[in-house]
Amino acid sequence: MPVLPELHTLLTGLAFGESPRWRDDRLWLSDMGANEVVAADLEGRSELIARVPGMPMGLGWLPDGRLRIVSARDGRLLRREPDGSLVTHADLTGLAGHAWSDMVVDGRGNAYVGNIGFDFPGGEFAPGIVALVTPGGAVRQVADGVSFANGMAVTPDNGTLILAESLANRLTAFDIAADGSLSNRRLWADLGGGYPDGICLDAEHAIWYGDVPHRRCVRVREGGAVLQTVELDRGCFACALGGPDRRTLFLAAAEWSDPTGPAGGAPRRGQVLTVPAAAPGAGWP
Repeated sequence: MPVLPELHTLLTGLAFGESPRWRDDRLWLSDMGANEVVAADLEGRSELIARVPGMPMGLGWLPDGRLRIVSARDGRLLRREPDGSLVTHADLTGLAGHAWSDMVVDGRGNAYVGNIGFDFPGGEFAPGIVALVTPGGAVRQVADGVSFANGMAVTPDNGTLILAESLANRLTAFDIAADGSLSNRRLWADLGGGYPDGICLDAEHAIWYGDVPHRRCVRVREGGAVLQTVELDRGCFACALGGPDRRTLFLAAAEWSDPTGPAGGAPRRGQVLTVPAAAPGAGWP
């Protein structure tokens, strides 16, 4: 198995970094433990983009460039206006009442948002769903029976969505119809004992997935063959491919504790680490 180069630290002082995204020469991410969305350049210079009291999670952009943010605890998809204000783009509470998680926005501007399905981390397990939110704000359910919906990725042709089902230790694929509906649900990769959190797709059709309990980020082929593993000293919550040529792998890493408490309660020992990637990023996010 190839040996990866040494990791470099881009950011420190985060609580729980989630949903990293590369856009406009910066890495954007949600610090869900601090209720903040931040963006940083490759020199580590960061900017506070928004405060989201409902705990920010998935990030993505409308075709006109406005940022959308999943507000996990109150079930809203927020939209950041040009003046920096946040407004409700869509209310998700009519579909499910428990915490919402990650999101991917495809090349059409459709947002796919996962719902965990139960009170995490203390509640009894129940399956979750995936919701579709159109650029205009229309909402509908497009998948159910999901074992802890987490990271998602969409292929460059807008034809396939790949979903991390954390508590089923698998990646699941769906075909995407022209209207955004999902069908032909199938196993993309059985990860054995792996717990996939945030994911990203590369140009060789491999998926990187963060794994919190095993403190690693893993690159796998469809079918589950492991190509590379990046070992960390803390949990890997999410990953993204970015940089000028999309060949930098960004890793959001933190020591696990319950991030759902009051803002500022989580220890700020989270980091974003970088390492060169074997193949450039592809598709979305």
